This record gives sequence, structure tokens and C-alpha cells, in this order.
Amino acid sequence: MARGARQCAALLRDYRPDVALITGGYVTVPVAWAAWRAHVPLVIYLPDLTPGLAVRLTARLATRVAVSFPEVARYFGRKAVVTGYPVRPELLQTDKNTARFALGLAADLPVLLVFGGSRGARSINRALLDVLPDLLPRCQVVHISGQLDWPQVSQAAAALPPTLGGRYHAFAYLHDEMVQALAAADLVVARAGASTLGEFPAVGLASILVPYPYAGQHQEANAAYLAERSAALVLEDGRLATDLGPTILGLLDDPARLAALGCAAAALARPDAALNIAGELERLAGRKGLAGG
Repeated sequence: MARGARQCAALLRDYRPDVALITGGYVTVPVAWAAWRAHVPLVIYLPDLTPGLAVRLTARLATRVAVSFPEVARYFGRKAVVTGYPVRPELLQTDKNTARFALGLAADLPVLLVFGGSRGARSINRALLDVLPDLLPRCQVVHISGQLDWPQVSQAAAALPPTLGGRYHAFAYLHDEMVQALAAADLVVARAGASTLGEFPAVGLASILVPYPYAGQHQEANAAYLAERSAALVLEDGRLATDLGPTILGLLDDPARLAALGCAAAALARPDAALNIAGELERLAGRKGLAGG
């Protein structure tokens, strides 16, 4: 940390920023310390519902702490500003039918999106593969497995009968196409990382969330926030094998409930979040410029 603070101090002297922005994690602590020592205004953006140790420490040095939801502001007192969760502009602009066409999906059949983060989630992958024969007669499945489980997933895809195989769209990973996958879906099964708080509401997407049990309770809090607002259902990771299939089929059998979950998610969207954060940065940069003459 001491070495990192010295390195950051040298970078700030060379770059001479008007304002600094960090988003948490231990690697940002030296940046915050160096900015405070150099009298550079510091903004922290906290995407999660609960601050981690690094954010709690660096908040003492910050000028502003931007948070996604009003419920989080209590941690930071007068420093807090509620901005919303910023998402890619493309996510707000992509039409469902256009997204389905881009991914080769039928326009008239429900779409289930399943993913577990950049590396995938083995428990979700296994549970999904077990229930594919029950799901595919009812919907299309876009499955992003991650690289680790891709050999098993690709083998399972090849073993499907031709009548069902065309409805299963498996990928090891999606890059730019992830926007289309989110926009195309009617229901998503995923972990409950911070991005779920912004991306699923942005497209009004109903979700079944499976918090990662070793994420320090961040994911449980994220999932609970959406579930308490009727925007998501929550499953325990250890019960996926028995509960995933019936939960998905139950929602597919109840279009009104599925639509209600999506509407509740859409009500939480803050499409101006990125502009709000940028506005805070501009105001602080301008204030510093005025103070410096």
C-alpha cells in the first residue's frame, strides 16, 4: 500500500488531474490517499448496496460518494449523492425484436437467458443442462457458460435432438453481443453481482437470481433488494438442482407474473445515471479550477 501510494502520488504530479474517480476495491486505496494528499477532489462510485472495507476507508477522504440507490446514502451522510447505476447506452437503445434477429432467435417464442459471470457458474450450468429437455419445448435458451464448462456444454448441445437443438444457443462468452442477449430475453437466470442492479432494470428484465455463496454477502443484499421490490425471485445455490427447473417453468406458465416482475424491474431503472456521475465530476473539477484562480 505504501509503495502504491508513492507511485500514485508520482502519477498525480505528472498528470495533474482536476478530479479523481474510484469505484472501490483495495487497489483504489493508494489512489484515494494520493488524491487527498494532493488536494484533488475525490469521487467514489459504489455500485453495490453495501460498502466494502476499501470504500468505508476511502470515504473518509472523499468529497462525494455516488451511490446507485437512496437506501445506500445513509452510509455516507452529507457526502452521498444518489446517481443510479450507469449502463452502456446501447442497452437503453436496443429493441427486443432487433436483438432477437441479431442472435438468430425466433420472435414469437419466450427467451431465457442464463449466465454466471465472465468465468461462468458451474452450479448454474449443471442445473440448466439437467432441465434442458423440459425447458426447450417451452422456450428458447441463450446460455453463456464461461470457458471452464464449455466442453461439457458444447457436448450437451450436440446431443440434443434436432427438434430441440435449434432452440438452444450456447456460447462460452459474449462480448458486444451481451447487449443483444439482455435486450432479447424475457427472463434471466444469473448471479447477483452489482451489474444486475443496473442492467436488468434498464431493459425491464425479470430475473431468477442465485447469489454466489462466497461473495461476502454483497450478492445476497443485491438479490434481496430486487426481490423485495417484486423484480426478481431468489434461489439458493445449494438448491439449484431441485428448484431451478420448476421455478423457470412456473414463470413461463404464468405470463402475467413474468410481466409483473419485468415491470417492477423497469420501475427501478435510472437511465440518466452515467450523466449524473459525469455531472458530479464536472462540478468538482470546475470548483477546483475556480479555487485555483
